[in-house]
Amino acid sequence: MTLNNRAEIDRFLDSLWAEQGVSENTLAAYGSDLKIFAKWLQGRESSLLEVTAPDVSEFLSYRYDQGIGNRSSARIVSTLRHFYGYQLRENKIACDPTALIEMPYVGRKLPGSLTESDVELLLAAPETTNPLGFRDRAMLEMLYATGLRVSELVDLRLEQVSFRQGVVRITGKGNKERLVPVGEEAMSWLAAYNEGARKNILGQRQCPHVFVTQRAAGMTRQAFWHIIKRHAKQAGIVKALSPHTLRHAFATHLLNHGADLRVVQLLLGHSDLSTTQIYTHIARERLKDLHSKYHPRG
Repeated sequence: MTLNNRAEIDRFLDSLWAEQGVSENTLAAYGSDLKIFAKWLQGRESSLLEVTAPDVSEFLSYRYDQGIGNRSSARIVSTLRHFYGYQLRENKIACDPTALIEMPYVGRKLPGSLTESDVELLLAAPETTNPLGFRDRAMLEMLYATGLRVSELVDLRLEQVSFRQGVVRITGKGNKERLVPVGEEAMSWLAAYNEGARKNILGQRQCPHVFVTQRAAGMTRQAFWHIIKRHAKQAGIVKALSPHTLRHAFATHLLNHGADLRVVQLLLGHSDLSTTQIYTHIARERLKDLHSKYHPRG
């Protein structure tokens, strides 16, 4: 890569860092895409500031032939749009070569979920005869009953729980507050944990968090993720899991049993209904599978 190309890339990344506070991971991704593009241009005896729209199209075709998918192509287009938008503002170029380049279609990725029988196996996996196992069971019950984000669950404080009304008060993304019903089964586990295992874990120490560790502190998202994976392994669940697996199961199972989409939206704390609608695709796929499996002409 030529010194001029490297200098332009560095100036662009520095501006993103200084003006927009872009994360290091994003900067690394932009830098990687631009360096690959600059190297390709060098083989054509061209440079970043001499690029035309056909150059961009040919580069995308070249990368596609190398095996990248639509998601990666979309990221490259986004990188180039940011880069050439910056160069246009800096008066380094007269026109944006990406202006007429269409963004590759990227379908929304369906979140992984668990069947209802999978969930039952997972919930039953912790050994509840010891305080930590009882805590794990209470956490899993709460997560499945409420659809909370993992961060919302581990940050949950006693003051946010109404044992009498059976609800938790959650402040989610954008500082938006919502009341989430817990349900009798999960609330019974939570109440029993609060009166027994939690006090056993804390001893004489104090902690405002509902779910505590042996260090008398709140749990981290990473720690709870390891707990989920450990109990899933114990339960014999071999499906790919994510930290939000039970949140996805919560939404999917509600819709499978006839819940209104807007109710699920409120429970999940989604600001936009379109974010929730992804779960209707999962529900439809489940119905298709059931029809194919059980209908005589499926």
